[in-house]
Amino acid sequence: MADEDTSRESTPDDGPGATPQDDAARPSLWHRLRHRRRDRLAAALIGVLTLLLGFAFAVQVRSTDTDTAYTGAREEDLVSILDQVNAREDRLRQQISEQRAALEQLTDTDSQAAAALAEAQQRATELGILNGSLAAQGPGLRMTISDPGDDITPAVLLNAVQELRGAGAETMQVDDVRIGVSSAITGSGGALQIDGQDVDAPYVVLVIGDPQVLATAMDIPGGVSAAVRREGGDVTIVQSDQVVVDALRPLDQPQYAQPTD
Repeated sequence: MADEDTSRESTPDDGPGATPQDDAARPSLWHRLRHRRRDRLAAALIGVLTLLLGFAFAVQVRSTDTDTAYTGAREEDLVSILDQVNAREDRLRQQISEQRAALEQLTDTDSQAAAALAEAQQRATELGILNGSLAAQGPGLRMTISDPGDDITPAVLLNAVQELRGAGAETMQVDDVRIGVSSAITGSGGALQIDGQDVDAPYVVLVIGDPQVLATAMDIPGGVSAAVRREGGDVTIVQSDQVVVDALRPLDQPQYAQPTD
């Protein structure tokens, strides 16, 4: 019995009296913490790889669906889709071109202003020639209407002016009177007046326009030359590359209108 008790006393138990060998077999706190960090890092890497794999799979499925849709489409549908793409491209190119043009206009304001000013000055010059407030020169003709018997009536001279306008005359004068849009020819044979100013025979008409066309219009059968000759007068036409029309019309003063500030 004594031997059995001694044997039991020498056997190690699980109580607080554990041997140092048992403590060495257990993992230390540092090893446990490092093991947990490795587990967390591995879990994070697995999660990231899972997301990337899912995204790639979704893109592949979408691309496969689109390719499948185009593969199964009819030729007419594919042509229609291509036309739509081309039309959209054309619209975008047109918008880009418009934006570039607008940008060039905005960045070139000085030249734009200069061009606008030059155009305005040109328009003012043209209007001044047409209304008779500016002298003019250019190709045209010189027509002299003789009236030895004082038989040329206002109607004959007015017909000559109208025929010249119809033939493309840009401006003209009779003697020293500029012809305008509202010019009136009055009086009687030998005592004609244009806009209240006396004109005397022979009547010299200076006209700017196409010389050949103007001369042809005066000499048509039954036209101006024929009418003058019926009244006992005569017509002499000289074409020229340089005709000067320098008689000026006074501008009417406006009664009611005035320029704004």
